[in-house]
Amino acid sequence: MARINLLPWREEYRQEKKKEFFTQLVGVCILAGLVAYVWIASVDNAIAYQNERNNILNNEIKMLSEQVKEIQELKKKRRELSDRMKVIQDLQGTRPLIVRYFDEFAKAVPDGIYVTSLKRVGNALTIDGVSESNSRVSAFMRKLNASKYFDEPDLKTVDAVPELGEQAAKFTIHLKMVLPGDGEAQG
Repeated sequence: MARINLLPWREEYRQEKKKEFFTQLVGVCILAGLVAYVWIASVDNAIAYQNERNNILNNEIKMLSEQVKEIQELKKKRRELSDRMKVIQDLQGTRPLIVRYFDEFAKAVPDGIYVTSLKRVGNALTIDGVSESNSRVSAFMRKLNASKYFDEPDLKTVDAVPELGEQAAKFTIHLKMVLPGDGEAQG
């Protein structure tokens, strides 16, 4: 029987397998490193892309916020202008009324009555005057009550003033100014 020493052959085979294993291990590590690098790079790319999109959205949001502020300011200015126009229109519409009030007042004052003061607070009028007789004050109040521009005449005081005449009296009347309907005010 021949003696064959298989140990060096086995040892060579083991060394070759070891070398092959390490080569494969290094290849797998390089491949794993390459896969990890590609994965990390793709994740970083995705993050960078999303950050870029977020920046674009933030810029658009800022622009829209500025536009919303401008729109709110414009609406505020429009409201202010509208309020001003309404006030001006109201003033223009009621401008001839003061003349009509004075005209009605002058028509209502009968002979023998002298108005010494006329005070207006809001829509309330206070009339102070002197009358030759009480019947003239009554006639004055009836005419004021019949007017479409005055309402609720109320005689507050009547005091005799003998130095101005036998039946002369000082009087105070309170009444309200009435805003007639639009058709009546213009006609």
